Amino acid sequence: MIGMEFFLVFAAILFAIGLYGILSSKRGLVTLMSIELMLNAANINFITFASYSGNAAGQVFVIMTIAVAAAEVAVGIALMLNAYKINKTTEVDELSTMRW
Repeated sequence: MIGMEFFLVFAAILFAIGLYGILSSKRGLVTLMSIELMLNAANINFITFASYSGNAAGQVFVIMTIAVAAAEVAVGIALMLNAYKINKTTEVDELSTMRW
């Protein structure tokens, strides 16, 4: 059986990769993917603690988090496509205003 520490370290590494992606990238889609990595790291922690404590509440939170993440991706990609259509770029620094 794999220990709890393995999953927690894996989630911490995944979260750190996502945080690095947010802080270093200027592209909007890479930022959205990095946010997804961070949400998946939190989901791994929820599932780990739920399985080791024998409680199903963590799995319920993961299902809700996945639903919120799907909505976030849909809205984020729609915003990025609209920003690209208007400004011909997806760089976050150049998209300081969201006006027509």
